[in-house]
Amino acid sequence: MIVAIVPAQNEEYRLGRVLQHLLSIKYFSRIFVILNGSNKLTLQEAEQMQQQHPHCITLVSFSLPLGIDVPRAVGANLAYTSGADYVLFVDGDMVGEYTAEITELLETAIRTKLDLALLDCYPHLTELTTFTEPLFYYRHLVNQQLGLEEQIRIATPSHGPHLISRRLLQVVPWEDYAVPPTLLVHAVRHQLKIALAAAIPHAQLGSSIKNELHNKLITDTIIGDCLEALCMINHRPRSRYHAGKLYIGYHDSRRFDLLRQFLAGRIM
Repeated sequence: MIVAIVPAQNEEYRLGRVLQHLLSIKYFSRIFVILNGSNKLTLQEAEQMQQQHPHCITLVSFSLPLGIDVPRAVGANLAYTSGADYVLFVDGDMVGEYTAEITELLETAIRTKLDLALLDCYPHLTELTTFTEPLFYYRHLVNQQLGLEEQIRIATPSHGPHLISRRLLQVVPWEDYAVPPTLLVHAVRHQLKIALAAAIPHAQLGSSIKNELHNKLITDTIIGDCLEALCMINHRPRSRYHAGKLYIGYHDSRRFDLLRQFLAGRIM
């Protein structure tokens, strides 16, 4: 069984298109939409799609925002308890045309028995850019230290749709799904299979365009996540501090407390 997880917060006029793309692929037994702190328009759009496809789409709604990537952790838990063999994560704002590439990712992952199937979102990136752009540098460093540089270049679960197997679901603490680069560390430690399974250039994903402050916060979030992964690789206490700077970004808004309440069955 293949399950899709779609986190969404205030993605009106986008979420419906994302769900239509996924429904057109035909591989998914269930699609969990993780609404969190969403406005009425987003909720109405989600409910309309669920009413049209009640046997496939399941809505999970939180009144408060869970923070970046925490809905993935919720979705991972739901997918596991539902018996999923594979789980695809797709953000609710990605309205680009990529159904052929997602189909390729699914088929490649299943055929080659991948446990973490990633997308190459920068297929034309030069090595010089990799080392001069801070975000790319840290993504590359994680993959290099894990011995994955040749297999996945600078790909990361932080960026773009990706597929994980039940084998990986079983070994990753739920909270680490909210810090995506750490999935790479867990997969390597458990000798699971990781590879690129398709390529979608970043612009083709169709993610919503936001302001410069948001871009900076996202960059700091992912760099901080990579630093945590690097600490795990080197068996050090996890930290987001490096070279005189603390990389927080949106990390402070991640509601791990609400995730723990959900896992304990106290909120839904």
